[in-house]
Amino acid sequence: MRVRKLTFTALALAAGLSLTACNGDDSAAQSSGTSTSSASTAGGGSAEGSGQGSAGKSATDQGTATGTGSDTSAASGNCGTDALEITALDATSTGDPEGMVAVTFKNGGGQDCTLSGYAGVDLKTNAGDLSAERTGQDSDPVTLADGESVSFGITYPVNDSGGSGVRITGLVVTPPNETKSVTLDWPGAASLPVTDGSGATVKVGPMGSAGQGGAS
Repeated sequence: MRVRKLTFTALALAAGLSLTACNGDDSAAQSSGTSTSSASTAGGGSAEGSGQGSAGKSATDQGTATGTGSDTSAASGNCGTDALEITALDATSTGDPEGMVAVTFKNGGGQDCTLSGYAGVDLKTNAGDLSAERTGQDSDPVTLADGESVSFGITYPVNDSGGSGVRITGLVVTPPNETKSVTLDWPGAASLPVTDGSGATVKVGPMGSAGQGGAS
C-alpha cells in the first residue's frame, strides 16, 4: 500500500507540473498578442502622421501660389483716383433729343490698372446736388496701360422750356471702386429743365459707353 500511495503522489506531482507549463505558454501567447497589437497601432499612427505632413506641404504650396496671385493682382489692380487724368467735354450731337457729356479717364499712374462698371457722377446745381442714375448696361472691365484712356457718357434732358431751369455749376466724378472724387467744370448745357419728377433724368453709362474706349 505504501508503494501504491507514493505512485499516486508522483503522478499528481507530474500532473501539476504539466498544468503549470501549459499556463505559462498561454501567458506568453497573450503577451505576444498584445505586443503585436501595440505595434500595429503605432504603425497606424505613424502613417497618419505622415499623411498630415503631406497635407501641410500642400497647404504651404497653395499659400505660395495664392501669394503670387495676390502680387499679380496688385500689379494690375483698380485705377486709383490719383493715377487718373480726368476730363469732360460736350459730346452732344445735332438732333439728339438729350444732351451728352463724355468723361475720359486717362491712366497716368505708370503701370497697368483696371476700370470696371460705373463711375459715381453728381451734378452740382443751384438747387443742390443731383446724383446721376445708372443706365443698367453691362460692360467688361477695361485694363489701361500707362497713357491709355477710356470714356463714359452722361446723358441729360435739354432745357427747351424757355425758362432758366436748374442751373448746373459743376460736375463731381468718382472713379469706380474709389471714394476720392474730383470736381470738374460742367461742359454741357447751362441748365436742366425743371420737372415734377416724371421727365427724363440724368443718367451715367458704364466704362466704354462714350467714344471707342481703350487706347487714345
